[in-house]
Amino acid sequence: MDNLIRLLLRFLLVPLGYLAASVAGTVVVMIASWQTLDLAMGGHPDGPAYALFGFAVGGPILLVFVLVFMLLPASIGILISEAFAIRTWIFHALNGAASAWLGWQFYGSVAAKSVLVDRPLAIIAAGIAGGFAYWAVAGFSAGFYKPVFRGAPRTPAPTRSPAA
Repeated sequence: MDNLIRLLLRFLLVPLGYLAASVAGTVVVMIASWQTLDLAMGGHPDGPAYALFGFAVGGPILLVFVLVFMLLPASIGILISEAFAIRTWIFHALNGAASAWLGWQFYGSVAAKSVLVDRPLAIIAAGIAGGFAYWAVAGFSAGFYKPVFRGAPRTPAPTRSPAA
Protein backbone atom coordinates (compact mmCIF):
# COMPACT_ATOMS: atom_id res chain seq x y z
CA MET A 1 0.00 0.00 0.00
CA ASP A 2 2.88 2.34 0.78
CA ASN A 3 4.34 1.85 -2.71
CA LEU A 4 0.98 2.66 -4.31
CA ILE A 5 0.75 5.92 -2.39
CA ARG A 6 4.32 6.83 -3.37
CA LEU A 7 3.54 6.05 -7.03
CA LEU A 8 0.45 8.26 -6.96
CA LEU A 9 2.49 10.99 -5.30
CA ARG A 10 5.03 10.78 -8.13
CA PHE A 11 2.21 11.29 -10.65
CA LEU A 12 1.44 14.54 -8.84
CA LEU A 13 4.98 15.77 -8.12
CA VAL A 14 6.55 15.18 -11.54
CA PRO A 15 4.16 17.47 -13.48
CA LEU A 16 4.39 20.09 -10.74
CA GLY A 17 8.18 19.89 -10.93
CA TYR A 18 8.10 20.26 -14.70
CA LEU A 19 5.82 23.29 -14.38
CA ALA A 20 8.17 24.85 -11.80
CA ALA A 21 11.15 24.17 -14.09
CA SER A 22 9.38 25.78 -17.03
CA VAL A 23 8.46 28.86 -15.02
CA ALA A 24 12.03 29.20 -13.71
CA GLY A 25 13.46 28.86 -17.22
CA THR A 26 11.02 31.43 -18.58
CA VAL A 27 11.92 33.91 -15.87
CA VAL A 28 15.65 33.50 -16.59
CA VAL A 29 15.14 34.03 -20.33
CA MET A 30 13.00 37.10 -19.66
CA ILE A 31 15.61 38.58 -17.33
CA ALA A 32 18.33 37.87 -19.89
CA SER A 33 16.24 39.54 -22.59
CA TRP A 34 15.65 42.69 -20.56
CA GLN A 35 18.87 44.35 -21.71
CA THR A 36 18.17 43.57 -25.35
CA LEU A 37 14.68 45.05 -25.07
CA ASP A 38 16.04 48.11 -23.28
CA LEU A 39 18.55 48.69 -26.08
CA ALA A 40 15.80 48.27 -28.68
CA MET A 41 13.79 51.08 -27.07
CA GLY A 42 16.70 53.47 -27.64
CA GLY A 43 16.22 55.56 -24.51
CA HIS A 44 12.54 56.26 -25.11
CA PRO A 45 10.99 57.91 -22.00
CA ASP A 46 8.22 55.32 -21.87
CA GLY A 47 10.65 52.47 -22.53
CA PRO A 48 10.32 50.75 -19.13
CA ALA A 49 6.51 50.84 -19.35
CA TYR A 50 6.58 49.34 -22.83
CA ALA A 51 9.09 46.74 -21.72
CA LEU A 52 6.95 45.77 -18.74
CA PHE A 53 3.89 45.50 -20.97
CA GLY A 54 5.90 43.43 -23.45
CA PHE A 55 6.98 41.04 -20.70
CA ALA A 56 3.44 40.81 -19.31
CA VAL A 57 2.16 39.77 -22.73
CA GLY A 58 5.22 37.91 -23.99
CA GLY A 59 5.99 36.06 -20.76
CA PRO A 60 2.98 33.73 -20.84
CA ILE A 61 3.51 33.12 -24.55
CA LEU A 62 7.15 32.25 -23.89
CA LEU A 63 6.05 29.96 -21.05
CA VAL A 64 3.79 28.04 -23.44
CA PHE A 65 6.66 27.64 -25.90
CA VAL A 66 8.97 26.47 -23.12
CA LEU A 67 6.35 23.98 -21.91
CA VAL A 68 5.85 22.57 -25.40
CA PHE A 69 9.37 22.49 -26.83
CA MET A 70 11.14 21.19 -23.72
CA LEU A 71 8.62 18.47 -22.89
CA LEU A 72 10.11 15.67 -24.98
CA PRO A 73 13.80 16.14 -24.07
CA ALA A 74 13.00 16.77 -20.40
CA SER A 75 10.69 13.76 -20.13
CA ILE A 76 13.47 11.42 -21.23
CA GLY A 77 15.72 12.62 -18.41
CA ILE A 78 12.81 12.58 -15.95
CA LEU A 79 11.98 8.97 -16.85
CA ILE A 80 15.61 7.98 -16.35
CA SER A 81 15.74 9.69 -12.96
CA GLU A 82 12.47 8.09 -11.86
CA ALA A 83 13.42 4.62 -13.11
CA PHE A 84 16.80 4.58 -11.40
CA ALA A 85 15.90 6.87 -8.46
CA ILE A 86 18.60 9.39 -9.40
CA ARG A 87 18.26 12.21 -6.88
CA THR A 88 21.39 14.29 -7.34
CA TRP A 89 21.00 17.95 -8.19
CA ILE A 90 23.81 17.64 -10.72
CA PHE A 91 21.84 15.17 -12.83
CA HIS A 92 18.75 17.37 -12.82
CA ALA A 93 20.72 20.56 -13.59
CA LEU A 94 22.44 18.82 -16.53
CA ASN A 95 19.12 17.39 -17.66
CA GLY A 96 17.67 20.90 -17.59
CA ALA A 97 20.58 22.32 -19.58
CA ALA A 98 20.39 19.53 -22.17
CA SER A 99 16.61 19.82 -22.40
CA ALA A 100 16.80 23.59 -22.87
CA TRP A 101 19.46 23.24 -25.54
CA LEU A 102 17.50 20.59 -27.45
CA GLY A 103 14.23 22.49 -27.05
CA TRP A 104 15.96 25.61 -28.35
CA GLN A 105 17.21 23.65 -31.35
CA PHE A 106 13.65 22.41 -32.05
CA TYR A 107 12.36 25.97 -31.69
CA GLY A 108 15.16 27.37 -33.85
CA SER A 109 13.83 25.57 -36.88
CA VAL A 110 10.43 27.22 -36.35
CA ALA A 111 11.37 30.77 -35.32
CA ALA A 112 13.11 33.52 -37.19
CA LYS A 113 16.70 34.25 -36.29
CA SER A 114 15.87 37.74 -35.00
CA VAL A 115 14.04 36.40 -31.95
CA LEU A 116 15.18 37.71 -28.56
CA VAL A 117 15.81 34.20 -27.25
CA ASP A 118 18.58 33.61 -29.77
CA ARG A 119 21.22 33.69 -27.02
CA PRO A 120 22.85 30.34 -26.17
CA LEU A 121 24.17 31.41 -22.76
CA ALA A 122 20.72 32.55 -21.65
CA ILE A 123 19.19 29.28 -22.87
CA ILE A 124 21.72 27.16 -20.96
CA ALA A 125 21.27 29.31 -17.84
CA ALA A 126 17.50 28.88 -18.13
CA GLY A 127 17.93 25.12 -18.42
CA ILE A 128 20.15 24.97 -15.34
CA ALA A 129 17.68 27.09 -13.37
CA GLY A 130 14.87 24.84 -14.57
CA GLY A 131 16.81 21.75 -13.54
CA PHE A 132 17.33 23.15 -10.05
CA ALA A 133 13.64 24.06 -9.81
CA TYR A 134 12.64 20.53 -10.87
CA TRP A 135 15.03 19.03 -8.36
CA ALA A 136 13.63 21.23 -5.57
CA VAL A 137 10.06 20.16 -6.28
CA ALA A 138 10.27 16.56 -7.48
CA GLY A 139 13.83 15.47 -8.15
CA PHE A 140 15.06 15.14 -4.58
CA SER A 141 12.61 12.28 -4.04
CA ALA A 142 12.79 10.59 -7.45
CA GLY A 143 11.83 6.94 -7.72
CA PHE A 144 8.66 5.65 -6.12
CA TYR A 145 10.16 2.41 -4.82
CA LYS A 146 12.94 3.98 -2.77
CA PRO A 147 11.73 5.89 0.30
CA VAL A 148 13.33 9.26 0.95
CA PHE A 149 13.44 9.17 4.72
CA ARG A 150 14.21 5.74 6.05
CA GLY A 151 13.88 5.14 9.70
CA ALA A 152 16.24 2.96 11.63
CA PRO A 153 15.19 -0.68 11.50
CA ARG A 154 13.15 -1.57 14.51
CA THR A 155 14.42 -4.26 16.76
CA PRO A 156 11.80 -6.15 18.67
CA ALA A 157 11.77 -5.58 22.37
CA PRO A 158 13.26 -8.46 24.34
CA THR A 159 10.62 -10.78 25.65
CA ARG A 160 10.70 -11.93 29.16
CA SER A 161 10.69 -15.57 29.71
CA PRO A 162 8.45 -16.80 32.50
CA ALA A 163 10.35 -17.36 35.67
CA ALA A 164 10.60 -20.96 36.56
